[in-house]
Amino acid sequence: MKKVAVFPGSFDPFTIGHEAIIRRAINLFDEIIIAVGANALKKNFYSLETRKEMINKVFENEPRVTVDHYEGLTVDYCRKKGAGYLLRGLRTSADFEFERAIGQVNKAMAPGIESVFLLTVPEHSFINSTIVRDIIINGGDASRFVPAAINLNDYKGISDQENVT
Repeated sequence: MKKVAVFPGSFDPFTIGHEAIIRRAINLFDEIIIAVGANALKKNFYSLETRKEMINKVFENEPRVTVDHYEGLTVDYCRKKGAGYLLRGLRTSADFEFERAIGQVNKAMAPGIESVFLLTVPEHSFINSTIVRDIIINGGDASRFVPAAINLNDYKGISDQENVT
């Protein structure tokens, strides 16, 4: 049976921490689906399509990694895709507690789907999308925190797009 993992998140933006988790996990699974969560209640900086485009660029030469989006419960999406694993990265003990609770609820709802946690490498432990997004919004240079394949100058945030005439 093919080992398919889903790596869910908002990825607003996708960081080098996300990339490192995928690159390490690719040897554990036959396929990894990076599933960008579409949540109408959450205000994102980059559009769903822009986030998917950025991630696709990072993994354009890795056929075992695909990028998709979903709404609703992650375990329902996993079932739909035939994925038996949920992949998550852990940076801190706070991440562990949060992910443990979600993992236990997911296990209760979908006993056949296993949560797999990879520890972030120490040099990425401080990087998160919220901080990187704040740097971008405030005109700072966030390039060292996103994968080399992503040139942030090529992308506009949603609010920037709305202001274009």
